[in-house]
Amino acid sequence: MYRFSRSIYRELAPRVIEIRHTGVDSRKQVLEACEATMERIVFDGRYFARPARSLFIEVRTHFPIGEQAKVYRVIECNIALALSCLERMPGEFGLDTMPRQCRASTRKGTPCQREPLPGRDYCPSHKHLEEPLTDPAENDHAESPVDAPPIAA
Repeated sequence: MYRFSRSIYRELAPRVIEIRHTGVDSRKQVLEACEATMERIVFDGRYFARPARSLFIEVRTHFPIGEQAKVYRVIECNIALALSCLERMPGEFGLDTMPRQCRASTRKGTPCQREPLPGRDYCPSHKHLEEPLTDPAENDHAESPVDAPPIAA
């Protein structure tokens, strides 16, 4: 994922506005935001709804108004590439080539050492902690009133 965050930064760095009186290095902030976004995609991707939008909102103040459409396109393209790369990676290992671990904690507060179920974040002992992915259309159907026959009085 390092290569994707650096790719975004390399394409955007020449467009960054340097503001002299703030004492803040704008390029460094853009790089840190890119790296933090990629890290979150890797470790918390399931709960990171719109990474391109989040990154753009974080860095857009470092670019002139006329460049912001180009900045968003660069971010969106590279994030899409990163997400497609993640989808092709084998699920049994993390990006650091270490076996995946359950995201839950034990009663003592230590991380669970068991391997999660395939395609899941939690092991069989902690699978009840998994938040189900539901389709909004299914929720609308489930909440609609049931057409039951009238009860005779």
